[in-house]
Amino acid sequence: MLSKGKVYLVGAGPGDPELITLKGLRCLEEADVVIYDRLIEPRLLSRAKEGAELIYVGKREGEHPWRQGEIDSLLVAKAKQGKIVARLKGGDPFVLGRGGEEAENLAHQGVPFEIVPGVSAAIAAPAYAGIPVTHRQLASSFAVITGHKAFPEKQIAWDKTGGIDTLVFLMGMENLATLLHELLHSGLPPDTPIALIHWGTTPRQQTLVGTLTDIVSKAEGQKFSPPTVAIVGEVVKLREKLCWFDNKPLFGKRVVVTRAKRQSSHLRELLSRQGAEPLELPTIKIETTDLAPLNDSLSRLAEFDWIIFTSTNGVDIFFSELHQQELDARRLAGIKVCALGKATAQALSGYGIKADLIPQDWSSSGILNSFTKLRIEGTHILLPQAEEASLSLCHGLAEMGAKVERVAIYRTTIPEDSAGAKKQITAGKVDVITFTSPSTVRGLVALVEGDVAILNQATIACIGPVTKAEAEDKGLRVDVVAREHSAEGLVEALVDKFGEN
Repeated sequence: MLSKGKVYLVGAGPGDPELITLKGLRCLEEADVVIYDRLIEPRLLSRAKEGAELIYVGKREGEHPWRQGEIDSLLVAKAKQGKIVARLKGGDPFVLGRGGEEAENLAHQGVPFEIVPGVSAAIAAPAYAGIPVTHRQLASSFAVITGHKAFPEKQIAWDKTGGIDTLVFLMGMENLATLLHELLHSGLPPDTPIALIHWGTTPRQQTLVGTLTDIVSKAEGQKFSPPTVAIVGEVVKLREKLCWFDNKPLFGKRVVVTRAKRQSSHLRELLSRQGAEPLELPTIKIETTDLAPLNDSLSRLAEFDWIIFTSTNGVDIFFSELHQQELDARRLAGIKVCALGKATAQALSGYGIKADLIPQDWSSSGILNSFTKLRIEGTHILLPQAEEASLSLCHGLAEMGAKVERVAIYRTTIPEDSAGAKKQITAGKVDVITFTSPSTVRGLVALVEGDVAILNQATIACIGPVTKAEAEDKGLRVDVVAREHSAEGLVEALVDKFGEN
């Protein structure tokens, strides 16, 4: 009798990680084992649950480390171990993805399975290029055809393609000349429009438009390579009007995100929405310090008049420790709270606390300026901060007559897995490097061994003046400074800069 293992054949979409379906994402998040192909977006894999086994079985032209029979056996073996398996396949599992063969084998072996349809590159890549596969005036039918060189002469009914308005070829880049020869031989006019879409739906997307007679030479000139979708028909002419993805203000820009890994997702998402390709390169790691001083302060919370939070890290660690003592936000009753910046205020609201004060200037000097308008002489202020934070805020408040209790609750260190930062930056084109704190500046400069010249080849963008000052002190040329000192403000500043171009 079989154990309770099961396989989900999941269409992961064509590249843009947001194009996976809700059901596909649920299956991924619940899986014990994730078996994935070459074109799966790495950000999707980050949605797998902690401890899930990730197995790469990708194939590319001339490189098949896993044969299809071995993949079939792997799916069966993992399911028979009682595991929930998510088999992530690019696009849709049943559209030229060998999902049918894998499902057949599972059925033959008596392994429970479900098919989770996905968005096929055959439709999505043209859509992201501004080319609809059908159109009321131009095309009432379309066909999806394999372009793989193992098939054209054997299985494609070329004599019937002339009756179809739009033809979409997948996996056809290596065999493009042969495909076009067959189309011309089947009667399509030489001036029939064709578009090649490379890395469709991703920030690396490139679209090349031509005709059946000139597209091969154009592709050779542009060095087009797989993965590429080819679309043939009059609908290609609509790209000129409907092009939208390529027009995003940060389209194709490779942007380095230096935030700590657990904090980078929001900035990464904002950049992606504007068409950028975020390159996650955390230059700092957040580590909690000895929290005995914080616990002492928590035991005396009623003594404090104010608590000043200067970062989301401070908020999360503070409340985590509060909950460890089986206490909650009610212990802050009667205490006023100051938050440095919108993100910190939002983090507080997640714990049920609304900040009493958010300085307009999101800096230590902004806090001091705000407190000069308040009577704080004789007040008792708790200041949970990073170990390496400047003492200027603490001293400034003390000079106003406040009793300040500063507790260092975390430190920033350089993550070990970022040791190859210099190689990552020099290996490929980097357009923008973002810094969200002075510590991210120090971290990246240390990781590239002080070679700021390679960093200055990119646009340097800083979240605010304090970060800018640190960058300039390290020899960096700062090109962009956010007016609003937040992830949203940083992306807006980049949009303003590149929108002008």
